[in-house]
Amino acid sequence: MLSEQEIQRRQAMDHLKALGVDPYPSAAFHRSHTTQEIQTTFKDAEVAAWTSVSLAGRLMSRRIMGKASFAELQDASGRLQVYLNRDELCPGDNKDLYNEVFKKHCDIGDWVGVRGRVFRTQVGEISIHAEEFVFLSKALRPLPVVKRDEEGKVYDGFTDPELRYRMRYVDLVVNPEVRQVFVQRSRMIEVMRQFFNRQGYLEVETPVLQPMYGGASARPFKTHHHTLDMPLYLRIANELYLKRLIVGGFEGVYEFARDFRNEGMSRFHNPEFTMLELYVAFQDYQWMMQQTESLLEEIAITLHQKSSLQVGNHTIEFKAPYRRVTLYDAISEKVGAKVDALDEDGLRLLAQKHSIEIDTSMGRAKLLDTLFGELVEPHLIQPTFVTDYPVEMSPLAKAHRDKPGLVERFELICNGKELANAFSELNDPVDQRERFEAQLALGRRGDPEAMMLDEDFLRALEFGMPPTAGIGIGIDRLAMMMTNSASIQDVLFFPQMRPERHDAQGS
Repeated sequence: MLSEQEIQRRQAMDHLKALGVDPYPSAAFHRSHTTQEIQTTFKDAEVAAWTSVSLAGRLMSRRIMGKASFAELQDASGRLQVYLNRDELCPGDNKDLYNEVFKKHCDIGDWVGVRGRVFRTQVGEISIHAEEFVFLSKALRPLPVVKRDEEGKVYDGFTDPELRYRMRYVDLVVNPEVRQVFVQRSRMIEVMRQFFNRQGYLEVETPVLQPMYGGASARPFKTHHHTLDMPLYLRIANELYLKRLIVGGFEGVYEFARDFRNEGMSRFHNPEFTMLELYVAFQDYQWMMQQTESLLEEIAITLHQKSSLQVGNHTIEFKAPYRRVTLYDAISEKVGAKVDALDEDGLRLLAQKHSIEIDTSMGRAKLLDTLFGELVEPHLIQPTFVTDYPVEMSPLAKAHRDKPGLVERFELICNGKELANAFSELNDPVDQRERFEAQLALGRRGDPEAMMLDEDFLRALEFGMPPTAGIGIGIDRLAMMMTNSASIQDVLFFPQMRPERHDAQGS
């Protein structure tokens, strides 16, 4: 059922049509400047004197004073004031453009274009003195009314998280700071892309629909291809395809991949997310730690002009070097006892001692991961490389050169959450097959995240893969950190939501 305002706006649209004004014209509107360009270009009062410009934007406010009015237009770069005078806008006898179109049938939220001259008001505000007014698009729903006082304090803001995430298009209009978050996210990705391109790495694309999921431990989304009559999976990671490209002779490849995991949702998890994966031949995980330090420091400095930034209640320092601690040492320090030699039963007892929920499907790897996630990870605030994981936890990582039973792997933890996962990549096809078979055994025990055995990937390894370092960086979590956002939903334009309630606003 339409609200009173929605009914009035539809009536206004009909009146515009009756006046011969198309509420949704097809013709392009030539814009000479954005609002920001006008503010920057015409700072100098002498230069600003009566220069002709054209501007398009959304009508965000207006003050009608009889034959003259002020309006405020908003585009992607900001807002600018427009002055409209009836007799100058309509020099002939017909005053409908001002009296009917602008005053009566134009609403807050409508898109309009103006052509006119730049001038300064008596209080020095750069404005446009309109000589032409063009209607561009009618808004049939009213925007939330967000009020700001002279000090910038917001009243009656559009702040309900569910409504903001569900109607991001409204959120972006009325909360300009939200737009800035996504601009920063885009800049962050561009810094990363430039960082990799400078080193000669190739950006590639790999399949999203895969006949076999792999490259991570996660529950997949499953679908069916009707023509081929076969099951397919939305990728949970692109690791195995990128390694195939290293086998094929590329020496450095990366991909910003959309990955999908059919798992829980939280402030830090969305079922669809962006992952950066990079693989470089002839390198190892020690080298990758140094690369990661350089990359994150460059991102922070580019976005914030310094290597430290405020994230929640903490000041995070991204300048190298970062702390390094082994997984066993990190857990042992927390529980006050060595965990290196504990078997599955010993780890179960340790979990029970600390009131950590576990189940019978968990093997030694899952138990260690759970202990670390519950006891250690939340307390690692500054960037920390947690290294040298047990082989059971890392079926795709290379055996440690000096420590039997461990692999050359690190996770980067920052502000209590994993940001990256990296290996010296396993390139021994015999060892890899044995690891896959161990994963199958876990699957038979009921582990829904156990990996499948990928025969084609094993075949690729049998053709020979050079020593390789690889890393996966969670782009959404990194964007949270670089923009000081509290939830992953704040850095995704359209996060996954529960079905909308019928009584929700905007339904």
